[in-house]
Amino acid sequence: MCLSAEVSFIAAAGLIPAGALSMRQAWRGDRRYLPLATLPLLFGLQQLAEGVVWVAGAGQNTELIATASLIYMFFSWLAWPVWIPVSTFALEPAKRKPYFLIFVIVGAMLGALQYVPYFAHADWLNTRFLSHVIIYEGTELLDFVGRREVTYAIYISVVILPLLLSSVRGVRIFGLLALGVLITTYTFFAYAYVSVFCFGGALMSSYLVWMMFKGDGAPRRRLEGSFEAV
Repeated sequence: MCLSAEVSFIAAAGLIPAGALSMRQAWRGDRRYLPLATLPLLFGLQQLAEGVVWVAGAGQNTELIATASLIYMFFSWLAWPVWIPVSTFALEPAKRKPYFLIFVIVGAMLGALQYVPYFAHADWLNTRFLSHVIIYEGTELLDFVGRREVTYAIYISVVILPLLLSSVRGVRIFGLLALGVLITTYTFFAYAYVSVFCFGGALMSSYLVWMMFKGDGAPRRRLEGSFEAV
């Protein structure tokens, strides 16, 4: 995000192993939490990509900037609007799953429409470096259909609403954290919202690590299931 390559690499160094441990914890406990437990690792990989963008920018390596930026935007446009709804879908009871499936479908459609065109139009994604800030900007496919504010409203809805509407308390708390990051980003860092929001998401994903070990995703759920079976 903002600040420097070092900050991005430090965030990645903490989140990637923490995410791996969270996934292991979910696998050993309640496996419905596995998609959610993957999020810290994914955020860590995104921060790793942004660290590479910083390094490439310092070396004025335009080819590496373009490649690393494309990887970074994969998470922004595809991973989050798809994987976050999938994570909530996995946790919901059967009667609520169809509602969350709608978020998955809309997120996948939106992400594909926004991300895939980058491969046909390399100049659509531009990366600019300011003091302690990276700005990802350019042309988006849906700009030709309607206002960008509408696109972003849909994006925010498929990322935030599934968390807030979840039947799991810990997920709702994570959703409130995400909403707080979103409001802060658009209030103070609108000029670099992509980078700042994703970095904020990376930081708040540490809550999910706690959740896997001490909260809703802790292994005690597996024990409860065993008692119910008895």
